[in-house]
Amino acid sequence: MKQAVKIDHNPQKETQPEQVSEQASELEQAPEQSSAASLLDRISTPADMKALSDDEIAQLAGEVRECMINAVAQTGGHLGAGLGVVELTTAIHAVFNTPDDKLIFDVGHQCYPHKILTGRKGRMHSIRQGGGLSGFTKRAESEYDPFGAAHSSTSISAGIGFATASDLSGKDNKVICVIGDGAMSAGMAYEAMNNAHNLSNLIVILNDNEMSIAPPVGAMSKYLTRIVSSRTYKGAREAGKKLMDYMPAPIRHAAKRAEEGARISLGGGTFFEEMGFYYIGPVDGHDLNHLLPILRNARDSKGHNPILIHVKTQKGKGYTPAEASPDKMHGVKKFDVITGQQAKSTPKAPSYTKIFAQELIAQAHEDDRIIGITAAMPDGTGMDLFGQQFPERTFDVGIAEQHAVTFAAGLAAEGKKPFCAIYSTFLQRAYDQVVHDVCIQNLPVKFAIDRAGLVGADGSTHAGSFDTAYLGCLPNMVLMAASDEAELQNMVATAAAYNDGPIAFRYPRGEGIGITLPERGEVLDIGKGRIVHETKTNVCERRDVAILSYGGRLQEALKAAEALETKGQSVTVADARFAKPLDTALIDRLVDTHHTLITIEEGSIGGFGSFVLEYLASSDQLGKAHVKTMHLPDVFQDQDTPDKQYEEAGLVAENIVIASLQETQ
Repeated sequence: MKQAVKIDHNPQKETQPEQVSEQASELEQAPEQSSAASLLDRISTPADMKALSDDEIAQLAGEVRECMINAVAQTGGHLGAGLGVVELTTAIHAVFNTPDDKLIFDVGHQCYPHKILTGRKGRMHSIRQGGGLSGFTKRAESEYDPFGAAHSSTSISAGIGFATASDLSGKDNKVICVIGDGAMSAGMAYEAMNNAHNLSNLIVILNDNEMSIAPPVGAMSKYLTRIVSSRTYKGAREAGKKLMDYMPAPIRHAAKRAEEGARISLGGGTFFEEMGFYYIGPVDGHDLNHLLPILRNARDSKGHNPILIHVKTQKGKGYTPAEASPDKMHGVKKFDVITGQQAKSTPKAPSYTKIFAQELIAQAHEDDRIIGITAAMPDGTGMDLFGQQFPERTFDVGIAEQHAVTFAAGLAAEGKKPFCAIYSTFLQRAYDQVVHDVCIQNLPVKFAIDRAGLVGADGSTHAGSFDTAYLGCLPNMVLMAASDEAELQNMVATAAAYNDGPIAFRYPRGEGIGITLPERGEVLDIGKGRIVHETKTNVCERRDVAILSYGGRLQEALKAAEALETKGQSVTVADARFAKPLDTALIDRLVDTHHTLITIEEGSIGGFGSFVLEYLASSDQLGKAHVKTMHLPDVFQDQDTPDKQYEEAGLVAENIVIASLQETQ
């Protein structure tokens, strides 16, 4: 089969001895891989793996890798991270007693092999599709997913909760948390480790592939690299173990402490040991001959400390195109298995992300106070393009949104113009910093909120549903939403020029609508919207419907207006531009001159429509017109295409038409 030239069924052949834990070096080698018929067909749940020999487990891992590649080739999805943990995931399920033993993945990008081994391999063709499997772990999907995750750095905290609950209930199960080195850049992981002491049933596996979505940044990445490369450290551990071999049993414990002291003095494992963990590693995460015995020892351990196993893996392991391009093959479209070539579609227009980056670059050429900040998403936010032009003014802080916001506040306090480019769903993680460090001090931090609204295949965990509601209630905050690419340019220019306090602008994922773009953005009047369409009527005649759109539903509003006009309705369509401050003069005009006012937005209840209703109520104008708000439903919507998600949400032209006719009858 031609795929064999690209899919490495024996990734152990490239193990690097210098990266393998000294604990593992003395363990008995497993037999070579079996050439028996397909094992994966016989595996319905992890319980079916218990009778497998070590060589059969290695064969099974190869089959899991091939199954995953073939499945993602058909659907698209997260590829590189899962390929990097095939051996690790297979070994965990072979050694531990899941689901009684709890396996918690951080983020969940790497959970595809886990799904294959836990009764879902027959549904892998549906992953990230409407009505199909989630691309992340999900409690409602399987008993083998004890904790849902799609935002990073939560696994250790959740694991401590599971481990503590087990202790309190008198259970004897293990809790295994798999966390990547990228996720270790977030403060939450350290907060959790600081509270993990005395939980002997907790095992943390640090999956160190020197790669998150983008290359990792910060001191932790450098620290892990130093551990791996330290021959002096490894020699000290070996000397300590040999010393213990000659010690009588009563004083082996003292010798062990001496060995640990040598490790600490040489810098190996010190951070984790001082946090109360028993550190094992580094271990080659692709060599099951070493990995399986270490996991078994951890499973059977009767010590008093939680265990941290430092596993070295390679993102994309076993599939040549993914090994060669771990960043581009992190999340993929459908692709050809043999070549790795991803399906290409001709874009109708530049993406909103690219438009943001280009306008920010143009502004930064004229204003050297502009600084770009991203939290581990340079490609996704366009900050990679900004960084190519202004490397000294671009900062990737890692998966640390809280730090990103307060870092920006410090810059703003010193007269700089920081643009925090953070997805709507991730900005939620820094809400206290937005409130306390930015808004209370009225600092002019600029928030570029990418992925506003529904985002498709990533589902509810990544939807940008709540930012208008959670930012709009904050004093001093200015809120904007772009209805098209040109408006996004204008809002970048407006944010760059605004220095009276914090300002945020939201824009959707994907391509723009394809309009002709001006050379530069225009600075908008704060709090002023615009009329974009009016049915021609007699000057004194009251129109039927006014549609006031905030953000990316403007095109659907215009389609609805066209349909309503064919039914004899007179319609005005307005682009609010601002949710805070509201254009109250525009709202006054619309309720004065229309029978019905409909607001529409790509956000949750409590957002733009609520602000309009609050204004109308406080100004005693609710009786002037029928008012209806259209927003995202009060549910967490599962994955599907964005178009289908908006249809499900009732936020397309047809829904606007129906709502308009109902209100005018």
